[in-house]
Amino acid sequence: MVHVRIASLALDPRSNQPVIILKPVDEEPGTGRLLPIWIGHPEATAILLAIEGVETPRPMTHDLLYNVIGALDTLVERIEITRVEEGTFFAAVVLRGEERTRIVDARPSDSIALALRASAPIFVAEDVMDDAAVPDESVEAVDEEAELAAFRDFLENVDPEDFQG
Repeated sequence: MVHVRIASLALDPRSNQPVIILKPVDEEPGTGRLLPIWIGHPEATAILLAIEGVETPRPMTHDLLYNVIGALDTLVERIEITRVEEGTFFAAVVLRGEERTRIVDARPSDSIALALRASAPIFVAEDVMDDAAVPDESVEAVDEEAELAAFRDFLENVDPEDFQG
C-alpha cells in the first residue's frame, strides 16, 4: 500500500466533474505519480468542507457517519483504495474497535471525506497506482488556491437540481 495525500481538488474543465488528485506522501511536487479520481459534486462538496475546516450548523452525512463511528467507541484507522475496474475505483474503510478491526466496503470519495474528518491516513494499493496513476509532470501545474477558489465559486452558483438524476 502507498500512503497518499490530497494534492488537489479541482473541476475537470472538459467534463465539468470534480476530480480529486492523490499523490504519494513521500514524493515531491512535480515528481513521481498522481492518481486522479473523478467524483460526484456532493462528495466533492463534503471533501472541500473538510479540507477547509468548515463547520455546518447541522451534521452533513459524512459528519453523521463519523459521529456514529465514534459513538460506538470505534476509530477510523485508515482508508484504502483497493482496486480499479473499468475506470471504477473501490475502497475500504478500516475501523478499529477495542476488540477487533472491521473492514467496510465504500466508494473512494466517501472514504476520503470520512478520512478527512477522522484525520485518518489514506492508502492506495500499489497495483492501483501502477494501473491508474499518471506521471506528475504530465498534469499541468495548478495554483491550488486558484483551483479551490474556482471550485468554491462553482458550488456557490450551482443549482440543486443539477444533482438530481
